[in-house]
Amino acid sequence: MSHSKWFTTIGTAAAITVIMAPAAQAVSTPDAARTGAAAVTTLYYDATRAAGWEAAVSAGVASWNANTKNVKLVAARPGTRAEIQIVATTGWPQATLGPVRPGGQARVELGSQAVTEGHDKTRIAAHEIGHNLGLPDTKPGPCSQLMSGSSAGTTCKNAVPNAAERSRVESAYAGRTTAHDPAEGHLLVDAS
Repeated sequence: MSHSKWFTTIGTAAAITVIMAPAAQAVSTPDAARTGAAAVTTLYYDATRAAGWEAAVSAGVASWNANTKNVKLVAARPGTRAEIQIVATTGWPQATLGPVRPGGQARVELGSQAVTEGHDKTRIAAHEIGHNLGLPDTKPGPCSQLMSGSSAGTTCKNAVPNAAERSRVESAYAGRTTAHDPAEGHLLVDAS
């Protein structure tokens, strides 16, 4: 084969590759959507009425954001609507059972009574947010279960959901944005 003929053949192959590459990418995008590639659900929270709990709320939110892929918690900008309202109270911690959806409404009450009894603020915040994400209590339970709450005792500082808890939240937000659980919306009080 002459040098000019070889160059023409190679040039044609390269042109075909360049032309075909975008088409292959265009085909894979709809396939990813059809196979259930996880979209991220963003939920906004407002903790402006949780004075004294700022660090605990930030750490609890960070724990959930680090441990879930398809739901992210973001602080709402002032004057905007938030799905999750976080407030400080003097009673026992309590929260609305979710999973809360975009445009929905849930509440977390960070009760100081649990702190007075020796429970960890960050664990309380992460636990109550877990209720908003659809997790019920798992009492009694070990410290390794975030949703065991106060039953793990006052020495427990774990604010990280375990594999089963993470999986359940991931499942709750896996493309079923309109599904509701019959227990959803009930207020769960975390008294010991």
